[in-house]
Amino acid sequence: MTEAIASSWTTGTVREVERFGETYVRLRIEVADRHDHVPGQHYVVRLRAPDGYTAQRSYSLASDPADPLIELMVECLPRGEVSGFLHDVVEAGDELELRGPIGRWFVWGGEVPSLCVAGGSGVVPFISMLRYARRMGTASHLTIVASAQTRERLPYIEELEEFGAFIALTRENHGDRVAAHIYPDELAELSKGIERAYVCGSAGFVSFVGRSLGEAGVPSDIVRVEQFGATG
Repeated sequence: MTEAIASSWTTGTVREVERFGETYVRLRIEVADRHDHVPGQHYVVRLRAPDGYTAQRSYSLASDPADPLIELMVECLPRGEVSGFLHDVVEAGDELELRGPIGRWFVWGGEVPSLCVAGGSGVVPFISMLRYARRMGTASHLTIVASAQTRERLPYIEELEEFGAFIALTRENHGDRVAAHIYPDELAELSKGIERAYVCGSAGFVSFVGRSLGEAGVPSDIVRVEQFGATG
């Protein structure tokens, strides 16, 4: 699979909007002059006010490259000017300024046995990998670990459960697993046989997982990290 990247701005028409409480909104967008993406890449969304003020943020793609629409799952952050607008205001039919797909490092082409570890909304790029793996018949190469406080705080949890992802909830039980953070020995077991690891989440989360993978004997040079903060 070739790595796609596009640097020019284009427009996208929002075709579907689905809101999940006060936390997440799923946007499915038809993009003009779209370039094919690789699972793990992201788009930049730019908002423009009537006075010319602009604000932009990056959001990972959740969609399979074969999907005719791109899909973004946006977490509404406190005082987030872009995420708040996308969550509270955007409706089907609206047009957005977009740039993408972007990113060459945090991508998965389906050939390498990999472990993906996500905290909360960090699971979004792994959904794109999951969907791609299913279509290409390479799901056996992908192990996903997803952590969140509760079911409501973990987007795509039903799809993750169906895929067989390891889910760790920290404030409520998940099946037979008692509420707790991911244990290092759990990561050690799940990382057996992998040739690459991807970690996506907050700075604290990726730091914890990075240490745990190191203790499990996973070489640091096969670990790819993407972290985010509350920038809106």
